[in-house]
Amino acid sequence: MIERALATPGSSVAGRTVEELLAELEPRRGPERLLDLMLRTGPYGDRFAGGEGLTLAALEEAPHGIDLGPLQPRLPDVLRTASGRIELAPEPIVADLERLLTSLRTRREDAMVLIGRRQLRSNNSWMHNLPVLAKGKPRCTLHVHPDDASRLELLDGERAEIRSRTGSVVAQVEVTDAVMPGVVSLPHGWGHDAPGAALAVAAERPGTNSNVLADELLLDAVSGNAVLNGIPVELAPVPAPEALATT
Repeated sequence: MIERALATPGSSVAGRTVEELLAELEPRRGPERLLDLMLRTGPYGDRFAGGEGLTLAALEEAPHGIDLGPLQPRLPDVLRTASGRIELAPEPIVADLERLLTSLRTRREDAMVLIGRRQLRSNNSWMHNLPVLAKGKPRCTLHVHPDDASRLELLDGERAEIRSRTGSVVAQVEVTDAVMPGVVSLPHGWGHDAPGAALAVAAERPGTNSNVLADELLLDAVSGNAVLNGIPVELAPVPAPEALATT
């Protein structure tokens, strides 16, 4: 990082050496040393000149913060677009709108698409392994609009099978108008009963691995990115065990 700072045109530490700056960062190590370097070579830093300016030590001495003055405008200088402007409607995206509209017009009325979602207490999968966050009602549920639930004979709290071109999973149904008709939603980051998973708390509430439904052949036409939202799926109710036993 010091080498990069020294090589940057107009650097505030131009003319110094790696050894000099490392010596001035002593005795800090690890993340603290990195933070001190970035603060001191940043726009408000002391530039290793020994005068006024930001350093990690200065921040430590000011637990309530440091007033850096009013915000300074940086546009358009920081823009790196060919036009030098904020491009709200770049040509590749505008040119793709007709394809998008055509796909919406030709969609079957009974077609279903799967989207993901995040939740406050499970933004990342490691949070499923903390007892204080994992407790409570099930959160890895399949959101289904009431109209779709009625049409597909899905019941709140019961299980449904979700099938895509690539595979199928089973999830608990949560009937809600938080999603629009034709759309179902599963949160990502679950499936803690997979072989090799080693999260003991999370394994008690494994949830459903929505990645099983992702289709490697579905790509966004403009970016080439994998399609992780709007995956075509089919739904069907899963009979309860007791219902199977009586048939």
